[in-house]
Order: sequence, then structure tokens, then C-alpha cells
Amino acid sequence: MKSKAIWILAVLAMAVLGGAAIWMGGLNQDEGWYLYAANLVADGKIPYRDFAFTQGPVMPVLYARFCGIWRDYGLLGARCFNLAVGLSGILVCLGIVKRLNGNVLTALLLLGCNLYHLYYLAIPKTYALAGLLAAVAFYLLTFDNFVLAAMAGFALALAAGVRISMGGLLAAAGLWYLVKDTRKLKWLWLGIGGALGLALVYGPFVASAETRAGLLAAQAYHAAREGFDLTLAAGSLSRLVRWYLPVWVILAWAVAERKKPDMPVLLAAPLAVMAMQLAAPVPYEDYQVPLMGLVVAAACAMMPDKKLELPVFLVAMALAFGSPLLEKWNVDGQDRFWPVKKDGSELAQLRKAAELTEQLDPGGTTILTQDLYLAIETGRKVPDGLEMGPFSVMSHEEWRALLELTPCKVAALSGYTFAIEPPKCNERDLDEQLEFWNILKKRYTLNTRIERFGQNATTLLVLTLKEDETP
Repeated sequence: MKSKAIWILAVLAMAVLGGAAIWMGGLNQDEGWYLYAANLVADGKIPYRDFAFTQGPVMPVLYARFCGIWRDYGLLGARCFNLAVGLSGILVCLGIVKRLNGNVLTALLLLGCNLYHLYYLAIPKTYALAGLLAAVAFYLLTFDNFVLAAMAGFALALAAGVRISMGGLLAAAGLWYLVKDTRKLKWLWLGIGGALGLALVYGPFVASAETRAGLLAAQAYHAAREGFDLTLAAGSLSRLVRWYLPVWVILAWAVAERKKPDMPVLLAAPLAVMAMQLAAPVPYEDYQVPLMGLVVAAACAMMPDKKLELPVFLVAMALAFGSPLLEKWNVDGQDRFWPVKKDGSELAQLRKAAELTEQLDPGGTTILTQDLYLAIETGRKVPDGLEMGPFSVMSHEEWRALLELTPCKVAALSGYTFAIEPPKCNERDLDEQLEFWNILKKRYTLNTRIERFGQNATTLLVLTLKEDETP
């Protein structure tokens, strides 16, 4: 089969898989509070001062300019927008491969035909934007130009302003050029651009006492989850190998052939950050998604010059068809002998829950929920303090006051409600959870139960405020 035909098939497959990721992809609690943070910025709120936020400020500040998309079209619109950002990052990675005389079509197959990769680019987390900025930076580094090196440092600083751990790319790349490329002073210009970028991103928040306290609290949030579990790290690494198996095979093949990368930092820097992220107390493998574009670019630049596009395409399609994600998106496990098939996609279920909310409170503007993707879908606000959904940090007294005084006419409460006790994210004491539920029981009446709702299929209880309660 000719390369042109494979290009056409690859683009068509990417469109189909991308559409599946958008519509069928499971709900994720994070996508709700990232979008909600952007809404707050659009409303004039400032991160760390007016609401809690545990990542860098770039994503909510930038996405605030586009919040009309999800205000009009809900989570579906947000996912379409976020995937467009992620696909832009893939295009830049293809540009890197072309600059390094690698196999561009193989890179497209490894990224654009990977269902797991497309799913995490589609859901509105930090990965798509951080990956795009990282790809832009390393594309600029393929040129031997000090101005472009400074711009690359600036782009990496912006990536660190999206997702804090991406700052490791700036440090790793700077150290690499300091040791390996001292004469051209690329490390210096990279550092100058990075310093300017970090000053622009974080400087205003560090300068203000109010925002500085919130920014430091965000770092304390991350540090609260202490320890290292070898079993969890090994499991995370194992799943990462599974999701990107052809990439690692090509890299191993290149090493066996003693093929050296034309741009070693392109592989060394993301692998260094991956190792750092694997050392986290709970190292979720999806943390590595914004780095995988760089790893694929390096692999395709290193791979021996052989026509393997058709085998790679067939393997990519087989892995997409056999992906555990497809089963997870369509089946909620098994009840003894019987598979439990979902009635529809989780996104469709979310839209139905939003319609029910509107029926119970026509024209309402608020909702009591920790499932912030429901707040996004309904276009409503949650009470102050719940801006991070199930990860919101509130004292016992603050919780009691909120539940006793909230005027929200509708409460939509899933299995995540009251369950997580941040910042350590342990399970909240059962007696405390029962106390909070009892307060709600006095003020609210159960209207509907939606079984197997949202992330990891918990029960959603939809309640309405009793008539004798002051709205």
C-alpha cells in the first residue's frame, strides 16, 4: 500500500477515534474543575486569591477567553475545543520529526491513532495545552538560533505555568545543554527565556501577599500526599508501556540498531520528567501524556529507515480496537454472571442529568454538587469553597455552615460527595460523612436516583430543597 493511501487512512482513523474519545470517553472529575476555574477567571476572579487551584495559572487564564464554548455547548463543546488544542500539539510534533529527517507518517500513526492518547487530549485537563507548549519549545530547539532558544525557554515556562511538573522539562533541557553544548550557549538563552516566562507567569502571584499564600497552599496540597509505593509505580509504568507499546518497541529497535538521536535532549528531557512523576505517591500514568509527543518524535527520528508504515498502521488499529477503554466506556463491569451494559455514553448521561436539573429548577443559576462537570453542563455555579469539586479543602465548620445555609434549590450528590478529605486525599471519617448527610436530609428531599453515574459509576442522588427552607 502506498504512503499516500496510509496517510488518508490515518487521518480518517484519527477522526473516528477522536470522535469516539469526545462522545464515548468516560467522565473525569478533573475536567469539571479545570473548566470551572476558567469560568471563574472569565467572571473576574483571580486564582489562588478568590478560589483554590492546584496547578499553574496559565490554563484558566487562557481558557477563560474561550469559556463561551462550554457555556453554550457544555462539556461536548469543551472536549471538541480541547482536542483541537491537542491535535495542534501533534502537528507540531510532526514538524519536529520532519526537521530531524524522521518518519513523519509513523509519528502520526503513533499519536493520532492511539485511542488512549486522544482521549486524554480530548478531556479538558492540562495535558493538551501543556503538550502543545512543550512541542513548540522543542521544535524551536531544532534550530541553531539563540533567539529561538530563548523563545523555547519561554514556551517551556508557559508549559510549567499550565502544569507545574512540566517545569522539569525546562530544568532538564537547560542542564543538558549546559553539559553537552557549552560553546553555543544555548543553555544560557534557554535559561533567559525560561526565567522571563516564569517571571511573567508566576511573578504577579508571588508579588501579592494574598495570591502568594494561595500559591504556596497549592504546593502544600501536592506535598501532603507523602511517600513512595514501588507497587504503584511499577503498575503505572506497566500501563504506560501497554498504552504506548509500539512507541517503546520502536525505541528498543533503534537502540538495538545503535541508532543515535540527532537531538538527544528530545528524548532525555521527557524521560527525566517521567521518572520524576513516577516517584509521586500516586503516579497515574496519564501524567505522562503531555510528554509522549516528544518521546514519539524522538522515536520516529531514531528509527531505522525502513518502510514500516503499513505494519505500524495495522498494529495501531488493532490496539485501538482492542483497547480496554472501549470496554470500560460501554460496560460497567459484571454482575456475577451478567455483563452490565451502559445505557449510553457517560456524556449522554451527564446531559440527561443536566436536563433533569433544569426541570426541577427552571432558570436556576446554582447547584450544590461536588461533580463539577455537572455544574459545567448545567451552566450553574456551586457554593464558594467547592471550586475544586471533590478535592476542595474545607474545614468541618465550613462544611457545616455551607450545608446548613446553602440556598441551592437542587443538590446532585454522587459517591464522591464528602468522601475525599484533601489535601492528603484519604477517605473522610464515616461519622463525619454521616453528619453531613444528616444535615442535608433535614433540608432536602430525594427526587431521583441515577445509578452508575459519572466517573467510576457511583450513584447520583438528585435532591430538592424543601419548601419551608429559605432559598
